[in-house]
Amino acid sequence: MTGEHERTYAAHLGGLRSEPWDEGTSAVLDTVEQHVQACPQCGVEIRTDHRFVAWCAACDWNVNPGQPEPPTGRLEVLRHRLARQHGETLLAEVTTDGTLRPRRDAVGVLALALALAVHGTTAALLVGGLLLVVLGWGSALPLLGALSLLVAWSLRPRFARLPEDEPVLRRADAPELFALVDEIAGTMGTTGVHAVSITAEYNASVSTYGLRRRRLLSIGLGLWETLTAEQRIALLGHELGHYANGDTRHGLIIGNALRSLDTWRYLLSPVEHPTLVEAALNALYLLPRSAVTGVLMTLDHLSLRATQRGEYLADTFAARCGSTEAAVGMMDRLLVADSAAATLLRESNSRQTRRAGAPTGSEAWSGLWERLAAHMDSIPESEHERQRRCSALRGHSVDSTHPPTHLRRARLLTAAALPAAVTMDTARSTALRAELKETRDEVARRVMDGR
Repeated sequence: MTGEHERTYAAHLGGLRSEPWDEGTSAVLDTVEQHVQACPQCGVEIRTDHRFVAWCAACDWNVNPGQPEPPTGRLEVLRHRLARQHGETLLAEVTTDGTLRPRRDAVGVLALALALAVHGTTAALLVGGLLLVVLGWGSALPLLGALSLLVAWSLRPRFARLPEDEPVLRRADAPELFALVDEIAGTMGTTGVHAVSITAEYNASVSTYGLRRRRLLSIGLGLWETLTAEQRIALLGHELGHYANGDTRHGLIIGNALRSLDTWRYLLSPVEHPTLVEAALNALYLLPRSAVTGVLMTLDHLSLRATQRGEYLADTFAARCGSTEAAVGMMDRLLVADSAAATLLRESNSRQTRRAGAPTGSEAWSGLWERLAAHMDSIPESEHERQRRCSALRGHSVDSTHPPTHLRRARLLTAAALPAAVTMDTARSTALRAELKETRDEVARRVMDGR
């Protein structure tokens, strides 16, 4: 969901104060202390919040102080140009396609065919290894067969497991939450999930686990606790939309093909500071390593197109479930993700420097999510606008699974506004909060413990 977290002011975040929290600290820290100065570039008066980067809205002075260096070399320039062209073409396509239904175009078919060829190579190694072991007795062929079987085993498809270091909820643990997920999924013509993991991240995601490909929804409280009820519905709509639109990049076939190619690249990686024999092996591996790298880059590029299109479609689902206004508001929250991360880090560090009389020990986590939400609510609109302009300046990334946030946001705003198909009244919100209380407290303790 937040593959494009904006990180333009990381240096500034490192300088945020890390003083301890008490009940009044949040209000003191989040008080807007405006500084007035003249823009060094155009002279316009600038009013800045001391917690964020000073910049000029009139001429964009200092709008992106962490701007990366422009690409160098013909290959990098070409990759960035192709990424921009692809992004512009995709944006035009999804803007004119009112339905934006999931579909598999020629690029998707080619990606699937390439992934199947990768798995075919693994199957050939498995079958060939077995034949060499069974039929090659009396020669050195069984050793070669055993090596083939070992490589095939390392390339085998992987099936994720439920996280062991995070709270995982089942239907019996959070019936209200699962009922909300089921309602949102039904709105999109798909089914709900089998489990929900709760983390402290400023993020949310969906995945599958186990041989039966059961569905897992991951909710990061760092994000969840800063959203309104409508924005939470939009968030769930976006994530469940990835199931509805059949995203394939992390699926069984293409996802495992990408892992297999990564494994091949590792197995064929050159030895550093080689001996004479190892130098010969490095030279021998050069051609197959280059071929593997080429296939990996090709499959990665082909699958990225479908994944980015899937993000636009998931945005449509978010607007349909929670309303266009809620979906856009959620994206604005994602633009300032680094501020939330810095706040949680500051909270964790403050435990080591807590002032006398402040909560200690097991009480240090109390009110963590409320303080985070208050801080995020206090972020001025000027900082959101700066991040939107930063997103526009960065443009299309060559390897991002998400289109630029400012384009996703603009696309929703230019389309007809959608009302919320799923609503959450006060009683439902209260019930959700009550059944998540124990998990919220557990994750808050983990944050304060630095885990």
